[in-house]
Amino acid sequence: MVAEDTDDARLIYGISGPNAYFFNVTRDTGEVRLAYPLDFETLPAFSVTISVSDGLNTVQKEMAVIVEDRNDNAPVFQNTGFSTSINETLPVGSVVFSVLAVDKDTGPAGVVKYFIEKVIPTTVDSEHLFEILDNGSIILNGSLSYNNKSAFYQLQLKACDLGGLIHNDFINQCSPPVFLSITVVDQPDLDPQFVREFYSASVAEDAAVGTSVLQVEAVDGDKGINDRVTYSISNSTRPSWFTIEADNGVITVEGSLDREQLLDEDEQVQLQVTATESNLNIYGQEAKVSLWVTIRVMDVNDHKPEFYNCSLPHCAFTPQEAQANFTGYVDEHASARIPISGLTMVAYDPDKGENGTFLLSLEGPDAGAFSVSPELAAGSVNVQVLVKESEMVDYERKTEMTVQVVATDSVSKNSSVAMVTIQLRDINDHRPTFPQNLYVLSVPENSATGSVVTSSIQATDPDTGEGGRITYSLLPGNGDDVFAVDPDSGTVTVKNGTLLDRERQAVYYLTLQATDGGSLSTSTTLQVNLLDVNDNAPVVSGSYNIFVQEETGNVSVTIQAYDNDEPDTNNSRLLFSLLPGPYSHNFSIDSNTGLLRNRGPLDREAIDPTLEGRIVLTVRVSDCGVPSLSTDVNVTINVEDINDNVPVFSQSSYQFFVKERESGVLVGVVEAWDADQTEVNNRISFGLSGSGASNFMIRGSVLGPGRAEGQIWLPSDGSVDYETQALFLLTVTAENLDPQDHEATAGVNVTVVDVNDEPPTLDEGSLRGISVAENGSQQGQVAEIVARDVDTEAQLEIQLVNVICTKAGVDVGGLCHGWFSVEANGSVYINQSEAIDYEACDLVTLVVRAYDRTTDPRFQAYSNDGSLLITIEDVNDNAPYFLPDNQTFVIIPELVIPNQQVASVRARDNDSGNNGAIEFSILQVNFISKDGATIPFQGFFRIVTSVEATVFTGSIELVTNLDSTLQGTYQVTVQAQDKPSVGPAQEAQVTLNLFTVDQSYRVRLQFSTPKEEVGANVEEIKAALAQATRTTVYVVNIQDVESTARARAQSYLDAYFVFSNGSALTLSELSLMIRKDQDALTQLLRLGLVVLGSQENQEEDQGKVLISVIIGLGVALLLVLAIMIMALVCMRKSYHRKLRAMKAAKEARKTAAGVLPSGFAIPGTNMYNTERANPMLNLPTKDLGLEYLTSSSDLDYVSLNSLDDNSVDLDGNNQKIKKEPQHNPPEKDPEPLSVVLSGRQVDTSGEQQGMSFTNPGLDTTDL
Repeated sequence: MVAEDTDDARLIYGISGPNAYFFNVTRDTGEVRLAYPLDFETLPAFSVTISVSDGLNTVQKEMAVIVEDRNDNAPVFQNTGFSTSINETLPVGSVVFSVLAVDKDTGPAGVVKYFIEKVIPTTVDSEHLFEILDNGSIILNGSLSYNNKSAFYQLQLKACDLGGLIHNDFINQCSPPVFLSITVVDQPDLDPQFVREFYSASVAEDAAVGTSVLQVEAVDGDKGINDRVTYSISNSTRPSWFTIEADNGVITVEGSLDREQLLDEDEQVQLQVTATESNLNIYGQEAKVSLWVTIRVMDVNDHKPEFYNCSLPHCAFTPQEAQANFTGYVDEHASARIPISGLTMVAYDPDKGENGTFLLSLEGPDAGAFSVSPELAAGSVNVQVLVKESEMVDYERKTEMTVQVVATDSVSKNSSVAMVTIQLRDINDHRPTFPQNLYVLSVPENSATGSVVTSSIQATDPDTGEGGRITYSLLPGNGDDVFAVDPDSGTVTVKNGTLLDRERQAVYYLTLQATDGGSLSTSTTLQVNLLDVNDNAPVVSGSYNIFVQEETGNVSVTIQAYDNDEPDTNNSRLLFSLLPGPYSHNFSIDSNTGLLRNRGPLDREAIDPTLEGRIVLTVRVSDCGVPSLSTDVNVTINVEDINDNVPVFSQSSYQFFVKERESGVLVGVVEAWDADQTEVNNRISFGLSGSGASNFMIRGSVLGPGRAEGQIWLPSDGSVDYETQALFLLTVTAENLDPQDHEATAGVNVTVVDVNDEPPTLDEGSLRGISVAENGSQQGQVAEIVARDVDTEAQLEIQLVNVICTKAGVDVGGLCHGWFSVEANGSVYINQSEAIDYEACDLVTLVVRAYDRTTDPRFQAYSNDGSLLITIEDVNDNAPYFLPDNQTFVIIPELVIPNQQVASVRARDNDSGNNGAIEFSILQVNFISKDGATIPFQGFFRIVTSVEATVFTGSIELVTNLDSTLQGTYQVTVQAQDKPSVGPAQEAQVTLNLFTVDQSYRVRLQFSTPKEEVGANVEEIKAALAQATRTTVYVVNIQDVESTARARAQSYLDAYFVFSNGSALTLSELSLMIRKDQDALTQLLRLGLVVLGSQENQEEDQGKVLISVIIGLGVALLLVLAIMIMALVCMRKSYHRKLRAMKAAKEARKTAAGVLPSGFAIPGTNMYNTERANPMLNLPTKDLGLEYLTSSSDLDYVSLNSLDDNSVDLDGNNQKIKKEPQHNPPEKDPEPLSVVLSGRQVDTSGEQQGMSFTNPGLDTTDL
């Protein structure tokens, strides 16, 4: 605290009041320190009484203490235990849950933002499954699945504010984490599932009704619901055979089973079992699934064999075909095993396997004469009754015979009987007979057609007459096409001699039948053996193509042959021999085994090259028959070449000459040959080796088989250099693919013929960069360039090719061309020492070359260009200079904080290094108030130096808080000084004007929306305000109005409107500019603007207005009394006095209740013009800028000014200003009563306020 006393007495300072305990005051100096911490959330503002005393007099003053909010509160969730349940079918984008966290701080520090820190379980699917919005709503980002994904999620949530200052640091406060448990509720959206993919079972066909076969089981696909499942048989290949219990899925026997009915169905019954959930799914449909179940019906022995009158396989085994009596026929004395003719009997047992096996037997009076075939059968069989005893079948004794065929089940022993009646037919009783049952005969295999095999076989028949006449025949069978018999004599002959071949068939069995006139016949067997004849030559198996390597390979192959003549005879015995040939003497063959071998190593090179290594031998295979037969076979032996020969050069050494610097020319040719026969082994490749062999290349070409030449060339892109190497001693190699790496070599001497071809070169050491100081610091020779040439007759000179002038790597043209010169001997001199300027050019590049005057014209006489870099050293000859900047710097003390940048300067120094490094400093700070007074300020600002490229920037920062009530400009003098290593520093100065905008320009805008919505729309609000005002809008804070009992606004926004020149808008100017821009006004109305200005400020003036009204009324009463007295005394005075009284009466009548001054009102203010006039008694407003500190109880006062009449109509689309009726302006000397009456005002509803007084007892007309 600072106080002044004109007496220069010692002052004592103090603080008192209920809240004074927050501070400690140093009584002598007035320094105030904070004693206890403050809390904006508890006490945002309060007042204390400050006092100062000189010992005699004491002065007190109320001081308002504004507590600035700091970000000292973290957001707090309104609840910490969150849980919810959601359906798995919840659509994506739906709100899952909403949370709320509250931060007691204001501004951005009180705005809460929510985060999902972790989702448990932590998987790729769940990482982004949920999203939390700015309002705390958690929405679903992906699909859920109770069965395939997690059924429970836990979200770790965190709430953070947007950050704010605390202890001069900008931090974000975050709440402790809370957890939201989300349970996924399963929905019936899946069909049931069988626990197994396949069901099968077996059941005996005699199973009783109700027998359990198997049990199927299905479960609800929705694991979280597990609905009850019922079972049914929806389809069956055998309906009514099986049933299923609906509750447990047990399949039982429902009716009688018969396996025999399933023979065409693989003895299986297929059941389609359907499992259905008891409740409908989410789509209103039955949830069900079907599965085919296989039941195999097992056989039991429940049938006995039955007889049927049919023939297999044409039996249907129907009851109509079943029969117990059969009839057949047979000739008397029929041979044994002769079946009864005319009998079509089938025995059939439908059982399976052993149950279907049955025995057949005969019973009855004549059973001994017959037999049954077969005696054992399974399933079904044709039954034959055969003659067993021919003698008993005698027509003369019995014309009809009877047998019973009995079929007995082999397991159950159940049987069936069929009666067979056999009718006997009378026949010729005696048949011809042969003396022997078998005759063995032989005939040569080369017998001609018609040759007699035998004529001695005769049959006899005791019958006479036609019954005794015998006819011979060969029964059809093996050999009946080869042999024939004379029907009368019985002589057997060769029918077709071409078919006789012992190797194809050696023995024939013929049946010779003798038949009498009664067609009785007897047969005998003829065994005809064919005698072998040597009629087959040996046969060689396969072909023989043998591969063997020369030298090391051996031939060992057995000739496979056979002879089809009779084995183990001379006709089939084989002998092997080797027929003479060009190379047969090199091989031998075993005459018995046919093993072919070589007698010694084979040499491919000894074989005629035209044969390409192939030796063809002829092997003869002969049998020992008479006459002997033989077969020849060729054996091809491929002797594979191996690389057993080394190439050989035509000369042991070669001498060639070549000129240097020539390229692509032939140097010489070498020749070599290889004795191997194959191309792969005699292919020759050449190679060069030796010192300098890389300068040459050799090209091989084939001259003929095994012969090649190698042409030695200089490459087209290369040459030899006499100065580098005058003689090349090379070795040429000739090699092929010998695995032993054998090769032939020959010497090649290449002599290089010298040519003067080498260009000079610049010595790199003489081109090392040098440094020369600017501004005439050096004179004379500064360098010497040296050139060299390997040619002996070289005459060299140095030439200057180009001069390159650069500054900071940028070409600056030819301004340095005359600074240096280069002599022919390579000396470098300074020509213009005074002209050398670092700031114009910091690097001079002298491009030079060496020239050999004696170089052969065909070759390059110049060296490569070399660069001598001359670095120009800087001298501190330039002072720093400030770069022009058209910025206007504006400071709003209420918004700026310590360490914040408020202005900046930029400077540059054309020198380099430390000579060009700039350091900024603040020399002086003066405050120029609006009245022109200059106040020095020290310690309020500092400057921080930074550099980017070659530009140095000085950032002027605030050190401490500024007085927000000061109006004027800060003048800051900044100095830029370089820092040379040697010599004095150079400097430059500039003065900046920092315009201040004090709190009198702070404007409040009230909105009908809460502060969160205003904060969300703040950028749109600022854009609309900037559009209307063409200013930069600085928002101070956004807060809620603490009570809305009688105010339309829910929140307010405090801001400054600053032009680029540093001036700012007042409330009245802002109102006028907004009214002029209807687009901006419409946008602001849409964003919720209802009032411009502070309603609390107007209400604070209400008390002062009331006091002024009371004082005015008192003065008015005194004036009325004075006028009445003067009227009684001066009733008879001049006529002019009466006119004045009548004029006053007229004025009083005109002043009706609710009439307001003329002029348009500014919306949301209590002003009718830009002079900030108050329509009530023309009192000026006093805006202290403390609207947000006013307690909520202040809103309970009734508005006494024009605020309510000039509010924004929220119900309309456009702003409506209530128009007031026009009236004449007051005269220069208004009557006091008129002054009082003119203070009447009208509230928002149009009703007259109590500040207007009407006394019918006082009428100036009566005066």
